[in-house]
Amino acid sequence: MDPLTWHAVLMLAAWLVLAPLGVLLARFFKITPRQDWPRQLDNRLWWHAHLACGYLSVAVIVLAVVLAVWASGGYEYSAHAVLGLLASALAVLQVVSGWLRGSKGGPTDDRAVSDDPSTWRGDHYDMTPRRLAFEAWHKTAGYAALVLAVAATVTGLDLLGWRDALLSWLLALLLVYLAAFVLLQRAGLKSDTYRAIWGPDERHPGNRRDSRRR
Repeated sequence: MDPLTWHAVLMLAAWLVLAPLGVLLARFFKITPRQDWPRQLDNRLWWHAHLACGYLSVAVIVLAVVLAVWASGGYEYSAHAVLGLLASALAVLQVVSGWLRGSKGGPTDDRAVSDDPSTWRGDHYDMTPRRLAFEAWHKTAGYAALVLAVAATVTGLDLLGWRDALLSWLLALLLVYLAAFVLLQRAGLKSDTYRAIWGPDERHPGNRRDSRRR
């Protein structure tokens, strides 16, 4: 395959397989079906899977961008290029924001003493402004990147002459993801990250904060 075809294949794999899968895992599988929650807490299966999908998708996206620039002899201004670059930039910033999310804290932290709450301090456990800012950015930018990527995919298929052949498959795949999202949401599988990690006990500051908001 030529570089532009590889670019298209890699972008389709990143944005239509890896990225949506990472979103579904993070939203609906923080507590697994056979997990005895809240006796069993902090199941990190979702975290490792979400992280793997995130890092792998960004690596594939960066490689695809490099291939496109190389094959085109430089950056070309078009609707596809602008939409794709914005989506790719948001994907990279998702990784960077993850590095800046702050400390975890809580009784399961490596530095914590289980019976000494004074050692449980951390940005996530205490829901500090830093953590709140990260969560707001991570969710908003992640969904925005997916929307931009879909638009970039449609314009890219048109440029390659693949639109008529693949547009119906693209729409079908998007409908499958939407149906999975709705069904999992209605099944009550959406889990709050804080409670999935530390349980519902209101001695934890994040749970007390949520109670005050309710």
